[in-house]
Amino acid sequence: MTTEPEIAFGPELSPVPKAMPLRELCHKYGIRFKKGLGQNLLLDDNINAIMVEAGGLGPQDNVIEVGSGLGALTRRLCRKAGRLLCVEIDASFMPCLQEQFGAMPHVRLYRGDILNHSLAELVNEYLPGATELKMVSNLPYYITTPVLFHFLEAPVFFSRLVVMVQLEVGQRLVAGVNTSDYGVLTIAAALRAEVDLVHRVPATCFVPQPKVDSAIVRFRVRQPALLPETELRFVMRVVRAAFSQRRKTLRNGLTHSGAFGAPKEAVIEALESVGIDPGRRPQTVPVHDWIRLAAEIRKRLPVPEKADEPLPSDHWTE
Repeated sequence: MTTEPEIAFGPELSPVPKAMPLRELCHKYGIRFKKGLGQNLLLDDNINAIMVEAGGLGPQDNVIEVGSGLGALTRRLCRKAGRLLCVEIDASFMPCLQEQFGAMPHVRLYRGDILNHSLAELVNEYLPGATELKMVSNLPYYITTPVLFHFLEAPVFFSRLVVMVQLEVGQRLVAGVNTSDYGVLTIAAALRAEVDLVHRVPATCFVPQPKVDSAIVRFRVRQPALLPETELRFVMRVVRAAFSQRRKTLRNGLTHSGAFGAPKEAVIEALESVGIDPGRRPQTVPVHDWIRLAAEIRKRLPVPEKADEPLPSDHWTE
């Protein structure tokens, strides 16, 4: 009986070609950065090194990079990851990526919009058999939060996400309770992962230069999850209802929103049950208290099934 030989992957099988200066690559391939796609050229390669280090990558890791562009971050990722899937929406970058990485057996290139594709299907097709999944990406600002939650809520488990985001978004992701930045995005991220801001990146590191600074943010995704998926969704339903009227008290915000179908009396009872003053404002409530409060409200729903309905796609925004 014969068996098929195992297919080996890894950077040691594919020496990385010498890098061409990024400006020369732009000239060679006639690339113009598109403002509408949030494209900026990162001039400081040390930032890419920091991102890869934050990913803690090794040969056991299967990595997805969203928005590979000219391949500056890709060059560092392919030296560390066992396998790498690069997803790029802009066709004009594909020849550049193909020339640099197309011959590497552990790197796959895919042109498409990550938000229009199932991560489970992409992993199954391009990273078959993957057990350790991570995502490291310099994300376009305009799709930052949708892409983040596309990965955080995926049916396949990504143990770590490292992303470059607008500084303001990074500060909201790691905000402390009872601060101006603490809100829906903070809580949605904290329910899924331990989040930290790794490095601040000034706008001067990019061409064209954006109007704001950026930040590298790392997500260590919780495993096991804090809550079953249906319960987590309901916590976010309560949080979103409260923060939709951020300046109002919990009593007023939660009893007037109608977002989860609990009678006013039930909300007040739930607040009292967990020892939260109904006169507090939502930004003063830490994550663990939102979990406790949502559980008490859910018990009192006249139609409990409503708690399991899918949230709107913008549930992480305020």
